[in-house]
Amino acid sequence: MKKNALLLALSALLIPITTAASQQKPNVIFIVCDDLNTHVSTSGYPHILTPAFTQLAESGMTFSRTYCQYPVCGPSRASFLSGLYPQSNGVLDNSADIRTTRPKAISIPQAFKDQGYWTAGTGKIFHNAKADHGDTAWNEFSWFKDDEMPIEAAARKKFEAEHGPVTKGKNRKAWNELLLTVSTQTRNQMAGYGPSGLTDEQHADGKNAKLVRTWLDEKTYGDKPFFIAVGIHKPHVPFLAPDRYFDLYPKDRLKFDPPPQGLWDNIPPSAVSKRYESFGFKLGVENDALRREYMQAYHACISFIDAQIGTIFESLKKNGLWENTIIVLTSDHGFHLGDHFLWGKVTLFDIGARVPLVIRAPGVSQPGSQATGLVELVDLFPTLTELCGLTPPDYLQGKSLVPMLKDTTTPGKDVAYTVVSRGKKLGKAIYTEHWRYTLWPDGEELYDLTKDIVEHHNLAKIP
Repeated sequence: MKKNALLLALSALLIPITTAASQQKPNVIFIVCDDLNTHVSTSGYPHILTPAFTQLAESGMTFSRTYCQYPVCGPSRASFLSGLYPQSNGVLDNSADIRTTRPKAISIPQAFKDQGYWTAGTGKIFHNAKADHGDTAWNEFSWFKDDEMPIEAAARKKFEAEHGPVTKGKNRKAWNELLLTVSTQTRNQMAGYGPSGLTDEQHADGKNAKLVRTWLDEKTYGDKPFFIAVGIHKPHVPFLAPDRYFDLYPKDRLKFDPPPQGLWDNIPPSAVSKRYESFGFKLGVENDALRREYMQAYHACISFIDAQIGTIFESLKKNGLWENTIIVLTSDHGFHLGDHFLWGKVTLFDIGARVPLVIRAPGVSQPGSQATGLVELVDLFPTLTELCGLTPPDYLQGKSLVPMLKDTTTPGKDVAYTVVSRGKKLGKAIYTEHWRYTLWPDGEELYDLTKDIVEHHNLAKIP
C-alpha cells in the first residue's frame, strides 16, 4: 500500500512537469545576411560551397521564389521587421526611420520581447546602430567591427611616423583619403575587396557567431524562450574574408555568361543603377578580368559566412536546442555581379530582388522540402508569430507561410511586389509565376521568366 501511494504521489508530481515541457514555446534563431544574392547551394547555384545552407535545407524547407520589398538595406529591413510594405511604413531610403514615419509600428523582436521572450541581436539587423531600436527590441545587443588588417596597420604606422596619430585633427581626413589608395582591401565601401589577412574570429561576422554561441552555451536567456537575431555583415562591400576562402575559388575557374551586347537598347534608362561605376565598370562593356576579381571575393565572403553560420548550428545541437528552435536564414535583397553589366543593388531585376530563404520549424516543416510558390520577406513577421503562438499586430500586410511549411502543395502568392526609388518617383515591379512586369517613370519592362529567367529580352513594347 505504501509503495502504491508513493508511486501515485510521484505520478502526480510528474504530470505538470511533463505538461509544462510540452507547452514550452519554441526558440527562434533569425539569420539575415547583407547583400546576399542567390549564389548559394539552396538556390540551385552549383559553383559555390555553402554546406551550412545545405544542412539547414535538408532539415527544413527551401523557398525558391522569395522576393524582398525594396532592394536596398534600410528600406528592406524596415519592411520585413515591421511586416509592412515600404509605401505603408514610409521608409523608402536608407535615411528614413520607421520610428518617425510610422511611430506606432512595432518590430519582430519587440513583439517577441513584449510577449515573454528573451531577445538578443548581434550585427546588422536594423540598418545600422543609429536605426536600431535598442531596449525596446532587445534584452541584449552588440555591434562588432573587423580587426585592423595587417596591410592597413602597416600603412597606418608609416603615416603616423610622418604625421602623428591618425585620430588627431586634420590627420583624420588625410588618413581616410590615403587609406582608399593603399590597396584594393582598404577601399572600404568604395568596392573594396581581397584577402583580409585576418582569422575568422577577427572578422565582425566571426565575432557575431561567437557571441551567439556564448549566449547558447551560458544560457543567458535564463528560463525564457529566446529570439536571437544574427545580422551577418557579409557579403556586403568591402568583399573581405580570410585568405583561405579565396583559395576555394580560383579566378580562372569561375563560371558566368557575359550579357549580350545591345542589352540596354530596349530597357528604360531608369532600370539602371549606376553603382557599377564605383566598381570600375562601364555600362555595356564587359571587363572579364575585373569581373573575376570581384566574383572571387564575393564568393569567398559567402563561404566565410556560411562557415560562421555552421558554428551556430553546431552550438544549438551541442546544447540540446536543435529540436526546439525555429531557424530562419535569408538576405535583405539580391546583388548584381556583372549581370546586365550592373554591379551592386538598387534594381528590380530578379537577381536584385530575389533572395535565399530557408526555414526550419521542427514539428511543422518537413525535412528537405521545397516550396516553389511566390513568397515575400514581409511574410516573415506573421509566420514567426504563428509558429510561436504569439499575437501579431493587426496591421501586418504579409501572409503567414505556415500553411506552406505544413504542406508543400500549398500555393504561394499570386504576386510578389517590390519597389525602388528613382529620385522622388518609384519603379514598381510585380513578379508572378511566369512574368516580371515593371513600371518605371520612363517606360516599362516585361519578361517571360519561364523562357528568359536572366531577363535579357524586354517584351513590353511588343503589342
